[in-house]
This record gives sequence, structure tokens and C-alpha cells, in this order.
Amino acid sequence: MIKRGFKALIAEANASIETISVQDALALHGRPDVAFVDVREQIERQSGGTIAGAVSAPRGFLEFIADPEGPMHRPELSSGKRLVLFCASGGRSTLAVKTLTDMGIDNVCHIAGGFAAWRQAGGPTEV
Repeated sequence: MIKRGFKALIAEANASIETISVQDALALHGRPDVAFVDVREQIERQSGGTIAGAVSAPRGFLEFIADPEGPMHRPELSSGKRLVLFCASGGRSTLAVKTLTDMGIDNVCHIAGGFAAWRQAGGPTEV
């Protein structure tokens, strides 16, 4: 039996991370000191697109992508830029922000409502 399910894990993470509104995310988009990070799986990005200019860092590989010593490292995640994470609706990105924070990466947040909220707000996307 599961002692702490995904709802509990997300609630715990939400208590200690930063969540921003889609309006705040739109205002950050395109700034040179900000990197958007898509933690969804490749199939999701291929079928529905992503935020324009976003770096791909699937949650299942996040630690290996964020760590400069990791075999899949993406320099954007250790660049010191403000990292704005997103997934489809906000659950996975909540957990991903908590993971990066636990790894010692500062200035990281996620978009409330995820990519769905971004699309609904008319944010720029790409395939």
C-alpha cells in the first residue's frame, strides 16, 4: 500500500516551491536571463508542440540533465538563468521544481496550469 501518493507529494512540493501565473510567465518569455524548461516527454512535445524556445528536460532524466557532471547535461539548467518549468498541467513541473531546488539550483519556478494554460493564454509555441 502506498503511504504517500502523488497528491501528497505534489502538496508537499507546492508548500516549498515558487509557482507563477501564466501572465507572469508570458512577461518573462524572451528575456535573455530566463530559460523555459519543458519537463514533458518527447511524444507530448511532438504531438502538441512546446513553448517557443523551451529547453527539453524530461522529468525522468531531470537529474542527469541538470547536473553538469551528468551524461545528458544541458548547460541552460546550470547557467544561473531563472528557470521556468512547465509540463502539461502543472503536476510534474511542481515535482521537478522541488527536485531542482533539492539539488541546490536556485531561481527556479513553474507555471500554474502548465502548457495548457500557456496555450489558452495565447503564448507563443513551436513544434
